[in-house]
Amino acid sequence: MRLSRKPSHPSDDERGRADSRNAVLALPLPAPSKQSLRALDWFIFFLADVQTGFGPFIAVYLTTQKWTQVEIGLVLSIGGIVGLIGQMPGGAIIDAAKSERLVAGFAITTIGFCALAYAAMPIFPVVVTAATLHAAASCVLGPAIAAISLGLVGPLAIGERLGRNARFASLGNGVAAAVMGTAGYLLSSRSVFLVTFLLAIPTLIALSRIREEEVDAARCHGAMPRELSDKGDTNVWHLLRQRPLLIFACSVLLLQLANAAMLPLMASVVTTRSSQWATVLIAGCIIVPQAIVALMSPTVGRKAQAWGRRPLLLLGFGALAIRGLLFATVRDPYLLVLVQVFDGITAAVFAVMIPLIVADVAFGSGHFNLAQGVVGTATGIGASLSTVLGGFISDRYGSSTAFISLACVAAVGLVLILLVMPETRRSARGA
Repeated sequence: MRLSRKPSHPSDDERGRADSRNAVLALPLPAPSKQSLRALDWFIFFLADVQTGFGPFIAVYLTTQKWTQVEIGLVLSIGGIVGLIGQMPGGAIIDAAKSERLVAGFAITTIGFCALAYAAMPIFPVVVTAATLHAAASCVLGPAIAAISLGLVGPLAIGERLGRNARFASLGNGVAAAVMGTAGYLLSSRSVFLVTFLLAIPTLIALSRIREEEVDAARCHGAMPRELSDKGDTNVWHLLRQRPLLIFACSVLLLQLANAAMLPLMASVVTTRSSQWATVLIAGCIIVPQAIVALMSPTVGRKAQAWGRRPLLLLGFGALAIRGLLFATVRDPYLLVLVQVFDGITAAVFAVMIPLIVADVAFGSGHFNLAQGVVGTATGIGASLSTVLGGFISDRYGSSTAFISLACVAAVGLVLILLVMPETRRSARGA
């Protein structure tokens, strides 16, 4: 419904944002080759394989090397702190880069040699250095993937592309977990890191197959057309004060605050209720969401453009709240695996929505990847606080109370999206 025009006029800031948005929408649509698009698919698939090797396998491997739990915890904490601090600098590096492919290639090479260092010399100084370098390199890879995707397909097609990215990342995680688990069982836990090093090779090959000339540097950074650029719009502080970006960062913090502790708490509950089958049930709890993400993510990307962003955000938060309530009430450990379907729905939504909404808000500023770092920092803070909050409530009041509390946090996020978060979707008509 259109309201009648009022005598008051829009501010210069509002007119500037509307002009830049319409100018971006008026640009010719990019037409990347099938080679580049398929290479991006395989790059994401193999990169997920490489990153999987640095998950829980690190703790298993270092335990077999007679490390104490304090030493293992210190290494993991150092990596977590570097990963948190490096989010915004990592995004800024990608914004400043002239070739996102080159930065991504350097980061992958670094991670490959970090894996080799774990396998070759599991002594404290080497492992701490490898953990630090791995965390720092990972801080640029997330923004690099989103930047390359945006540079290839442009802002109007980025939703569907991000859905495809999430599908291949999920498939890569699943395949890598199976391969590395098998290698660790049949050979040794050290072999996991050798496999990780070897997987860096096809990752680099796939990256090299993305044609450099098809990755538009200006689009990668979310830059507006040069003839329409405005110092106010492209100023970093102007971007960081954008209301939709700040609201969304707060909602992502609430998402992680509610979500990060749920699976570890549920794993403890399953172990106490069915210790014999705990490993199998927990594996199922990991595989089910990955399968849902692989199935749903492209659809989420398409629906985000058809329906808008807010309905899908509401769906993601709603599924998270329901999951918390079901974890609090369901007693059968086997049914808890089915509850993880809701985790898959939330993961599929936010795997696409986080970079997509950042692209909506930051496109035209030239600082798209820095804005990703802002949201990434909120993600890290929320996840760090979640495990502390969930563990404290569980120890003091019981696991059911902890799950209900986490569900309430998700409900707060849902209300924030419903009442405060604006719609950020770009229309092909410029509406």
